[in-house]
Amino acid sequence: MDIVELDQSWKGRKIPFHYVSAYHYAAKVVASPQGWQLSFERVPFDTPREINFTDELLEDYLEAPQLIGAFEGGELLGILEVAAENWNNRLRVSNIWVAEGCRRQGIGRQLMRKAEEVAVQQGRRALALETQSCNDPAISFYKSCGFSFIGCDLLAYSNDDIARQEVRLEMGKVLDGQCDA
Repeated sequence: MDIVELDQSWKGRKIPFHYVSAYHYAAKVVASPQGWQLSFERVPFDTPREINFTDELLEDYLEAPQLIGAFEGGELLGILEVAAENWNNRLRVSNIWVAEGCRRQGIGRQLMRKAEEVAVQQGRRALALETQSCNDPAISFYKSCGFSFIGCDLLAYSNDDIARQEVRLEMGKVLDGQCDA
């Protein structure tokens, strides 16, 4: 498999995301005079949830985005899109996608190692990414890559994200200057 940087000709290309999740992380906020308590509990959906959406590559709002592709014999197997967050010296994984027939073969893990390598080369202090509380497969994958929960946005997608069981989760990984090989 070849992992190569892609050029600006990929700008605007749409990539299809599809996943099925049997679990979600149920958000609960309890307010008191002393503050707030926030919790996320992994619970099953009544029936597995199937999610489909598309995203566009190299969007204008990204700061210095880089696009990396994983290919085998000219066939695109996966894409990693990262972007600088210069104000806080992090590298954001804005997209990671692996073709459905190629999942669970280590391609995503190799792309995440590439993200960490790019971050270390740029002298970044951490990697960050966004996922949804209903995307249990992605959360499990990110955790296996060393990411942990660093925050959330309870109103990112709608005014009733908690009720819809789709809260924006931020996950991050502190870098020590070394990449796993």
